[in-house]
Amino acid sequence: MTILIDQPRWPAHDMLWSHLVSDSSLEELHDFASRLGIPRRGFDRDHYDVPEGRYHELVAAGAEPVSIRQLVERLRDSGLRVSQRDRRGL
Repeated sequence: MTILIDQPRWPAHDMLWSHLVSDSSLEELHDFASRLGIPRRGFDRDHYDVPEGRYHELVAAGAEPVSIRQLVERLRDSGLRVSQRDRRGL
């Protein structure tokens, strides 16, 4: 059971963002986020979007830094990945 985070490289709202995921359960992910004061509104079906200013804090708290490819592979392998097709409701 691991919380994973990718590098902040996703632009939105005039800043860069990371994705925070669990490779085992959404409960684990929500617990980690809650303990670190990440608002639930940052949750997007299978991950939290977190601003780059929180990246080092989250790593220090135990999130494992990974590449976006590793993050997606481990999320997919866990069965928690929500596909783009499902996000669009098709």
